[in-house]
Amino acid sequence: MELHIFTEPQQGATQGQLRGVALAAEALGFAGFFRSDHLLAIGTDPGPPGPTESWASLADIASATTRIRLGTLMTSATFRNPGPLAVAVAQVDEMSSGRVDFGFGAGWYRAEHLAYGLPFPEVAERMARFEEQLEILRGLWATPPGGTFSYSGRHYRLEDCPALPRPVQPGGPPILIGGMGSRVTPRLAARHAREFNCAFVPLAAASSQFARVREACERSGRDPGTMRLSMALTVACGRTEEEASRRCRAIGREYEHLRKVGLAGTPEMLRDRLGELTLMGCSRAYLQVLDLGDSDHLQLLAEEVLPALS
Repeated sequence: MELHIFTEPQQGATQGQLRGVALAAEALGFAGFFRSDHLLAIGTDPGPPGPTESWASLADIASATTRIRLGTLMTSATFRNPGPLAVAVAQVDEMSSGRVDFGFGAGWYRAEHLAYGLPFPEVAERMARFEEQLEILRGLWATPPGGTFSYSGRHYRLEDCPALPRPVQPGGPPILIGGMGSRVTPRLAARHAREFNCAFVPLAAASSQFARVREACERSGRDPGTMRLSMALTVACGRTEEEASRRCRAIGREYEHLRKVGLAGTPEMLRDRLGELTLMGCSRAYLQVLDLGDSDHLQLLAEEVLPALS
């Protein structure tokens, strides 16, 4: 089981804070540092500093780190056209010497689109655009040296694109798809993704969705064992349950609820919960850390939880 630190900077974080957390995660032995791709706080607006652009942010962190995997949960397909997006991700892959994992989603948060003047079509069109973008991104990243890439779809058209720059990782960064859609999402994951993620849902719901993804792989002729399975969970760990409960209150969560749908409790309780994920087939967990100023929290996770999973 790999543990990755996952942050939500739109809830209130400067780029300096993000870089500091990423450097701490690397020094403490975590496998990766991921961030969300949002332009507006979710829930109560914390005020300044406001959002940071995810791929500009990761470019900075790529240059500052040397080992950890870097990526998004999830880059929104509604924010960018696929051609320029392919360029940005390939650049960060090069800056990191091939350490990018590309989490990609159709977009869901209507309010941020309205706030920043971005089109927000109905879900059917968003999914159609998402599927075309997946085809384009993979096609651009897989174009051989000296070749060009063209694409003609309902929503996007590319003519003789030189497909430059090329990412370091052959074929492009591994694509990560997630969500709880019962039909289209598993099909797209089986076709395009190397990893499937369930985020912030009870383990029983995640287990059912993993089964759908495995079935979609089998229907497409793909070995389900080639799909990495992962979960994202909010974390609040304490040396005692009271300390864990205090950390829950600090991020606006109820301790007993987070025990059911996330990771809350003592290190031993977290290790047991992560063991349940392993039995479900998960090989990665993204720990959503919401209080970026609580450095002792990362230290505790690294000292008391991480070693038991290595």
